[in-house]
Amino acid sequence: MNAKRKLIREQTVEELAEYLKSNNFPSFRAKQIMDWLWKKNVGSFEEMKNIGKNLQEFLNSNFIIDKVSLKDQQISKDKTIKCAFEVDKNSVVEGVLIPTKKRMTACISSQVGCSLACTFCATGRLKLLRNLSAGEIYDQVYHLKNEANTQYQKSLSNIVYMGMGEPLLNYKNVLSSINWICSEEGLGMSPKRITLSTAGISKMIKKLGDDEVRFNLALSLHAANDEKRNKIMEINESNNLDSLRDALTYFYEKTKSRVTFEYIIFDGFNDELSDARELAEFAKCVPCKINIIEYNPIDGEPFKQAQEDKVNQFALFLESLNMIVNVRRSRGKDIDAACGQLANKNKAILLDERKLKQ
Repeated sequence: MNAKRKLIREQTVEELAEYLKSNNFPSFRAKQIMDWLWKKNVGSFEEMKNIGKNLQEFLNSNFIIDKVSLKDQQISKDKTIKCAFEVDKNSVVEGVLIPTKKRMTACISSQVGCSLACTFCATGRLKLLRNLSAGEIYDQVYHLKNEANTQYQKSLSNIVYMGMGEPLLNYKNVLSSINWICSEEGLGMSPKRITLSTAGISKMIKKLGDDEVRFNLALSLHAANDEKRNKIMEINESNNLDSLRDALTYFYEKTKSRVTFEYIIFDGFNDELSDARELAEFAKCVPCKINIIEYNPIDGEPFKQAQEDKVNQFALFLESLNMIVNVRRSRGKDIDAACGQLANKNKAILLDERKLKQ
């Protein structure tokens, strides 16, 4: 067996075809193999029934299928489904299916852990262990798509890269996963059904513009002055609001795609009308909409959800300035599946189970 087996889903069809040809296999098998990997989402070469045993054995010797497996699944009172996906022997990531009357949304992870340490986010307490591959990201979507069909008899309508990790710090694999999700050889979804959420990395937002991406961009803002944003998001110290404004303007000029600003509203921190005024001033830099998000408490943090009347006044003020505003209510709180709560408690359980077996 080749000790340096490659991830087969990192190969393009053309690369795989050339590799097969150079090893005396028909190059047309590459498309069949890719169909099994992406469209049918198989986890082994033995499941590829139409390629022959010799080729199956050759692929096993030279490639790995980086398939995730379902470790645990919980269903909330509001029908939100949280899945813990085992991605290797030591790591688990979480993905969430969020059903509403109008949408069926998959919230997926792009990294094992996170390096940004935002103070209000449970995932930020975890160390970054590694990036997920394009295939591992895709598998989450594939599974949640099946859950939507099986549990609720509805098709998956939207995908948000808002789970564990910072997508723009795993740029290549995230964009590759989106390409396969949107490809007719994959899931065939429209890029306009996909939203990538970032904590704000200016140079990578500009790169999205240079690449003229067709999916949606959301910025986790949460404060529209640098002093406050620095307190809750370390990334702002190296990517301040001026640099983000420039990057977003550049992104819009390149893509003509409206930006979403996400604003978690905290009691006594960023819930005053003066904060709303600062938000409105910043948001004028590009055509946008604003999502005001309920804060979901995590253990050991002093933040609290803003009072409902404050939230309503905040939203009404922004609407009075002709801004598009949505107040997002939390889903899946009872199973720690809501925004900011993906702390991967299942990982600790998984590791403890393994220690007991040793």
